[in-house]
Amino acid sequence: MSAVHYVTKEALEALKEEINRMKTSGRAEIARQISEAREKGDLKENAEYDAAKEAQGLHEAKLANLEATLANSRVLDPKNIDTSKVSILSKVRVKNLATKKSMEYQIVSESEADLKAGKISVTSPIAKGLLGKVKGDVAEITVPNGVMKFQIEEINI
Repeated sequence: MSAVHYVTKEALEALKEEINRMKTSGRAEIARQISEAREKGDLKENAEYDAAKEAQGLHEAKLANLEATLANSRVLDPKNIDTSKVSILSKVRVKNLATKKSMEYQIVSESEADLKAGKISVTSPIAKGLLGKVKGDVAEITVPNGVMKFQIEEINI
């Protein structure tokens, strides 16, 4: 997992907080569960102990994954974003040429995507189709239900 993850400063701080929480209270809670299960007798036939040990393994795997993401993260500064074309962190207003409706999306990293907030992942089909386009361009994007055409109306941060 060596791919670079582009994130905002806020997302990086949230990632650091999650890692810290998992290292402190998360590990302590799992240790408590293992200790309680160990007190209940023979470990060979103790389902609670097995479950607690499995939870510990899953916890450590998730923690390792988050730490790898943190190590490969690069903070994007909105001041350095070129607004002449669509790129990550751009806010793009597009018009669906079939429905004539305008929508605004912000292109963000996978971990920050939230469609309800208008934030789409840079790896989504729509974002991939919009990347590199300039104001006035028409992007033809293949989505699961066919091809959609979007005209770029505005690009900003």
